[in-house]
Amino acid sequence: MGLVDLKIIEDHIAVITLNRPEAANAMSKALLDELNQTISKVEQDKSVYCTIITGSSKKAFSAGADLKERRGMADDQVIEAVQYIGSTISAIEKMRMPVIAALNGVAFGGGLELALACDLRIAADHAKVGLTETSLAIIPGAGGTQRLPRLIGLGQAKRLIYTAKPLQADEALTIGLVEEVVQADDLLNEAIQLAKTIAMNGPLALRQAKIAIDKGMQTDVSTGLALEHLSYKETIPTNDRIEGLAAFKEKRKPEYKGN
Repeated sequence: MGLVDLKIIEDHIAVITLNRPEAANAMSKALLDELNQTISKVEQDKSVYCTIITGSSKKAFSAGADLKERRGMADDQVIEAVQYIGSTISAIEKMRMPVIAALNGVAFGGGLELALACDLRIAADHAKVGLTETSLAIIPGAGGTQRLPRLIGLGQAKRLIYTAKPLQADEALTIGLVEEVVQADDLLNEAIQLAKTIAMNGPLALRQAKIAIDKGMQTDVSTGLALEHLSYKETIPTNDRIEGLAAFKEKRKPEYKGN
């Protein structure tokens, strides 16, 4: 097993596991290289309709950047390293299917920024989350200042970033930073059950819904509605739409093929 593990499980689900537990799944260059390769592999596998990202062990989802690796870097190398984290996280955000972050432990700094790029977040009840960068005299540099306020609002995002204080899972749930909190032993099973529910639906519809939501959030409502209409039209000339209607009429489970 490498620094990133990939398993394709039943019902069209990919599980990506960050596997560097001795370093709290910190994002070294080697881990990011493997993560990018894994993302590309999942993207090319048309049988995958939903992806889960989690971490090995119960200690950490990811503690963020590898600060030990960073100590020996010159300033321009640090900037390049942060950009690499950011581009990797953006690649996750742009994945064609819904992506669930299963937060099995702490998600600090870049670890939380990675979770913010996912579509949904489920946290173990012992997990802690936070953008802790200002305590190190830097700022979130892999999307945190942009994705966090879009998710939880300006005031709460500024509170988290300015104080650099982590939140317990239950408070993260209260402010909408995570969508669900479950017992640690149930985390992966709950994430898989959610992924199965998602993957039962039309994969092309899921993709177009994601496009409409994500792109619509970046613009005004009128433009967003136009984007929604374009995404809706993409679902009409598909075999899956015909299958969905037939299954509804015949009172059976649809068998979607993604075409």
